[in-house]
Amino acid sequence: MEHELKHAAKRKQGGDPAAFHYPRHFPQGRSVYTVISPRARGLSIGVNLNPDRYCNFDCAYCEVAGPKAAQPAPCDVEHTSQELEAVLALAHDNLLARMPAYAQVPADLLKLREVALSGDGEPTACPNFSEVVASVIRIRAVGRFPFYKVVLITNASGLLEPEVQNGLSLLTRRDEIWAKLDAGTQAWLEYVNHTSIRLETILQNILSVARGRPVVIQSLFPLIQNAPPPPAEIEAYVNRLRDLRDAGAQISEVQVYSAHRPTPHAHCGHLPLRLLSLIARKVRDQTGLAAEVY
Repeated sequence: MEHELKHAAKRKQGGDPAAFHYPRHFPQGRSVYTVISPRARGLSIGVNLNPDRYCNFDCAYCEVAGPKAAQPAPCDVEHTSQELEAVLALAHDNLLARMPAYAQVPADLLKLREVALSGDGEPTACPNFSEVVASVIRIRAVGRFPFYKVVLITNASGLLEPEVQNGLSLLTRRDEIWAKLDAGTQAWLEYVNHTSIRLETILQNILSVARGRPVVIQSLFPLIQNAPPPPAEIEAYVNRLRDLRDAGAQISEVQVYSAHRPTPHAHCGHLPLRLLSLIARKVRDQTGLAAEVY
């Protein structure tokens, strides 16, 4: 599957298939997008909870350009639901292959792997987050389309907010939470993610949720000013994962990857596969957790 992903990307755009080859497409508007996702191993349909681009992180590797809202706005649930159903129909009826963006993509990669709660900002910051989750679950329950897994892709800063907890309670055990952890120290968190949120808060949020259900840790390591993360930072990151595991966090996988799409920031680039593989190996060797490079 990973070979097919890389092969499809290479045929489509040429060059290095490991970097900057996974653009998003919005077939029906701004609320729902499609992407051939390495981490999903195929087609992911994303629900954009932040079309206003609000986010409490400002990551160096973020590909979202343009002004960001100062405050989060509620999601238009009715419009988003209609758009999601329309895009699900495109996928179900094999119509995505007719789009120029997917004309050369192998058919197996156009099979739906997940519906992701994500977007142009932090999805858990959406004021009516639980209402959006309920609408996505409701569409699934109607049974017009085959069962799809729901994946929340989050920076973990808001996991314990009551509105978010209400939404998470609607997920089944077949659904997943992918929680961001890009740093092992506060200094690196601020350097890469550009946030005032404390690393300890993020770790505690992940731990609280992961004690009740398995979570996937998503960790993006970029080149910044042509420099990789320092070895001491990687050691600190691995230690944080081990601490989470020892405290009772159920971590089903650690996803180690780098920037897959162009960013507005010229100083940010893609970390070489060799270094990503080294990080994943350290995670496996020092924590016993499953770790894969994407």
